[in-house]
Amino acid sequence: MVIQKDGIEQLEQRYRTAFINSLAGFRQAVLVGTRSPEGLTNLAIFNSLIHLGANPALLGLMSRPDSVPRHTLQNILDTKEYTLNYVRANQYKKAHQTSARYEKGVSEFGKVGFDERYHPSCTAPFVSEAIVKIAMRYEDSIPIALNGTVLIIGSIMQVECDDAMVGEDGFVNLAGADVLISQGLDAYFVSKPIGRLPYAKPSPENK
Repeated sequence: MVIQKDGIEQLEQRYRTAFINSLAGFRQAVLVGTRSPEGLTNLAIFNSLIHLGANPALLGLMSRPDSVPRHTLQNILDTKEYTLNYVRANQYKKAHQTSARYEKGVSEFGKVGFDERYHPSCTAPFVSEAIVKIAMRYEDSIPIALNGTVLIIGSIMQVECDDAMVGEDGFVNLAGADVLISQGLDAYFVSKPIGRLPYAKPSPENK
């Protein structure tokens, strides 16, 4: 299959969406927990988490165009706080269901069966069942004029996970914890490690 830019643009809309989304490959499935200024909670699955830097610790999140109400984005802009939650692969059906367009004021927590959990340092709700819980503070947002999406930039305020998941060198073993990953908009997987390698340096010339 070879397809050029003009051919991609002529594809049927749903086919094109599935094709381009899945083409981006495997990504972390993350449940984003937010709370409105009125105290209404929201939970939504994202697969667009981006590492932006370790010092300071920053993560990016892509939000779809706000052509329809985006409760997660609005709550983040209003309160400046949100949570990132990684769940186990066996909870993929509940995680996927958070992508449904529930009316404002309807909490996905209750609708799909996840429990809310709070920490004194963060007003946004965590997913109690998550094996990795990250408290985030909104720092900036960058509108992408080409397609109307928004890059949300946040700083990591707190990380909660099992000590056994973190190696002596700081590596977080998500695969060993059976963390849910995704491809496209509706396919879910678990990862299988094939190995870790040392920091790469130029190889000496063969003599």
